[in-house]
Amino acid sequence: MSTPLRLGTRASVLATTQSGHVADALREATGREVELVPITTDGDVLTGPLAQLGGTGVFVAALREALLRGECDLVVHSMKDLPTAPVDGLVIGAVPPRAPQNDVLCARDGLTLDMLPQGAVVGSGSPRRVAQLRRRRPDLDVRGIRGNVDTRLRKVRDGEFDATVLAEAGLTRMGLTGEATDRFALSEWPTSAGQGALAVEVRTDDPALAEVVARIGDAVSTRNALWEREVLRLLEAGCAAPVGISAHSDGEAVALLAEVYSLDGSEAVRATRSLPAEALATDEARRSAAVDVVDELLRAGAGELADLSGSGA
Repeated sequence: MSTPLRLGTRASVLATTQSGHVADALREATGREVELVPITTDGDVLTGPLAQLGGTGVFVAALREALLRGECDLVVHSMKDLPTAPVDGLVIGAVPPRAPQNDVLCARDGLTLDMLPQGAVVGSGSPRRVAQLRRRRPDLDVRGIRGNVDTRLRKVRDGEFDATVLAEAGLTRMGLTGEATDRFALSEWPTSAGQGALAVEVRTDDPALAEVVARIGDAVSTRNALWEREVLRLLEAGCAAPVGISAHSDGEAVALLAEVYSLDGSEAVRATRSLPAEALATDEARRSAAVDVVDELLRAGAGELADLSGSGA
């Protein structure tokens, strides 16, 4: 009998839920047992605004270190949490089918964003979401919020906040889509690069496992999410930069919207592209398309609005 695959995961309810989906897919694809190895990250125990803690990378480092030490065989990340810089010895082995990319509002009394009263208190710890909220509704009182999905929803139910903005993907995976009171269209509200996608990371010195893991990958999800990540990488956006990048398949084409905001949401620049899917089939093709997008954003003044050091090169 084969030894079980050890799948490293953050210990939160959402993380173990989505890692459980990956484990089920691996069991079906390989016939091997998969056991979850919970790992506590700095992002799970530290408090304060995420950008001040080192950005989304605080959720990733401990998982990667455990994988490199051989404490697990593979790890699962929310792709939006995964820094774009490569790590020696590790590679993304698969991007499973993607969950919805959209952001949603979870508000008291079933309110939508447009229905929230003037001065309503809305919680978000994301610089991008804060900028987008202030751009759409500058009259709102937008405040920082931390905690897992259940904690944020409870703060709305308890009246500490009138609403909060969450990723639809997390609610979907936890069976909580009924908590959403408004859904933001990607054409108006681009989300974080890779949002809704999972990244299964493996060691480069284990090609046999990489071949196995690749079986659960989804070609469309991989192509679109990696194009988004390449735009983000070339922008070299700091962890506090309000940047939204979303690509989605539209028939035979892939449509991308990238938008960079000032922190207060008063200004924004955007670039849009629609390319045939076959024009984005390789890493080099996605890089070329991303260079074009980033060059347009920088020419339009994105670097003056946000903490960017990208050159498009």
